[in-house]
Amino acid sequence: QVQLVESGGGLVQSGGSLRLSCAASGRVFSIYYMGWYRQNPGKQRELVATITSGGLTNYADSVKGRFTISKDNAKSTLQMNNLKPEDTAVYYCNIRLTAGYVYWGQGTQVTVSS
Repeated sequence: QVQLVESGGGLVQSGGSLRLSCAASGRVFSIYYMGWYRQNPGKQRELVATITSGGLTNYADSVKGRFTISKDNAKSTLQMNNLKPEDTAVYYCNIRLTAGYVYWGQGTQVTVSS
């Protein structure tokens, strides 16, 4: 089993910044990628950003140029700058192992006020 613990959510004004962190523990063998997703009530969970073990990154068009994902061993960080009210959501960390297993964190609320 793998446990993911997220931290760093909160309330920020439009244009502000937040940094989310995700630490994986347990049977973390051979990471394929780590990522961040977000979800609002009644809507599907959507990709925010992913980073592979080799450092390749992928971003949703809506966050390109504002968000940066990084990874250090079994910890990932999402630096969010120039936040907008539409970035408000519960943000979830996830990890996919090369064996195919996928795990999710419990989620952390990000609220951006206008």
